Amino acid sequence: MLYSSKKLFFFSCIVLIVNYNNNGFVTASNSIGLNYGLLGDNLPSPSNVINLYKSIDITKIRIFDPNTEVLNALRGHRDIAVTVGVRDQDLAALAASEEAVKGWFATNIEPYLSDVNIAFITVGNEVIPGPIGSQVLPVMQSLTNLVKSRNLPISISTVVAMWNLEQSYPPSAGMFTSQAREQLVPVLKLLSQTNTPILVNIYPYFSYASDPASVPLDYATFNTEGIVVQDGPLGYSNMFDSIFDAFVWAMEKEGVKDLPMVVSETGWPSAGNGNFTTPDIAGTYNRNFVKHIASGKGTPKRPNNGIDGFLFATFNENQKPAGTEQNFGLYNPNDMKPIYKLF
Repeated sequence: MLYSSKKLFFFSCIVLIVNYNNNGFVTASNSIGLNYGLLGDNLPSPSNVINLYKSIDITKIRIFDPNTEVLNALRGHRDIAVTVGVRDQDLAALAASEEAVKGWFATNIEPYLSDVNIAFITVGNEVIPGPIGSQVLPVMQSLTNLVKSRNLPISISTVVAMWNLEQSYPPSAGMFTSQAREQLVPVLKLLSQTNTPILVNIYPYFSYASDPASVPLDYATFNTEGIVVQDGPLGYSNMFDSIFDAFVWAMEKEGVKDLPMVVSETGWPSAGNGNFTTPDIAGTYNRNFVKHIASGKGTPKRPNNGIDGFLFATFNENQKPAGTEQNFGLYNPNDMKPIYKLF
């Protein structure tokens, strides 16, 4: 997750006007995964983290690089599907050489194939559009060819943020920026060939925090059942669906139809920005997101098409930038106690 004032442009462009029934704990479903970040000096051991995941029935996790300690801890736990990231700083060398890609795979993935359930490899994290965005496609092509040649059940994709959208409101007006059309659309067309999902990061929090006078908190946190935005025949009662569908509309305008989307990150910080970031608000958003995913009802544009989603993140990470970035975690790293009720 990377943010700057420029990247908040998309969120501040959404100007919207917006019941929450909470019966206590929410049970994790197979549709919910967790991001496992490692930017902290007080994090529990990976084996303890894996035990935590099992205790709350998490069956999917995402790590941002092929960390050997984490992957070794996952050995034998094939009931946990793992998404492994290729580091952004490795893309240039990998894009330049298919042999380099084979070497990366042999070092970072091959040793774990027999006893770790590696389901996805993601090439870069939020680098499209941008200076190194053009490096994503050749690495994806090389990895796709490699896993296909070996009949490995590993999907190859990339993770993108919503600043790929030049326009997003109303959702049906969704369209990509010119640089996104240059760098992202070829990636989407490659994914379409194998019906492999594109992974997207969606954060209604940033829309709300950038313009709280125009973005109602209840709309941003799935906390209203009434229609807030009417977009032709489609009615929206939460901002998440609106953002998701804007991306779907943008893909369709580029001739990419019915491509699956996985929500690789979403969440709400519990501290770091005053009254906008409290444990109560963060808990409300994340519980309601889990309920939304578990319902299987999809979005207005893709109804009855369940969403696959990962919450960000497992722990507060004290080596990230100060402020909200350190406070997206569901658990305190020191004692592994939940910051608010969720699972």
